[in-house]
Amino acid sequence: MNIRRVRFDHPDAVKLNDEVQAEYHVRYGDGGDATSLDPADFDPPRGAYLIAYDAHDRPVATGGWRSQDLNAEGNQDGDAELKRMFVIAQMRGHGLARRILAELEADARAAGRTRMVLETGTEQPEAIALYTSSGYTPCTKFGYYRHHENSLCYAKPLGTPDGAK
Repeated sequence: MNIRRVRFDHPDAVKLNDEVQAEYHVRYGDGGDATSLDPADFDPPRGAYLIAYDAHDRPVATGGWRSQDLNAEGNQDGDAELKRMFVIAQMRGHGLARRILAELEADARAAGRTRMVLETGTEQPEAIALYTSSGYTPCTKFGYYRHHENSLCYAKPLGTPDGAK
């Protein structure tokens, strides 16, 4: 697997984002995630966006993080918000999401972010299992969906670039 940093508006990122939005619509019946995202949100050093490519150079998984600081939506200073974690159906179960998650955490830590946060939903048990098995714990709700009943928020301290917590 080849994991590359790309912009959020890269054609492969747009393709995978369309797929994840369609999946959200199937699971929640709401047209997909309405959270506002700008490609610049993921530009270093305040973010990153990754795509995993298979041996045939096909985009098969994605994920990104963007900087958040204290705001009216419930974020805290030093937050790195995980966004658009997604693996195409044919590639699930091979550890791709876990690899991308680890790379995103390392990147956010190196950028000085102190906590990775994410919002998922009750209809995504696979995501919940990934995050809880990776050390994420429930946290105060934040973001666009913070007042929605089926929204779940998780956080994980990132520590420092040298690995200390």
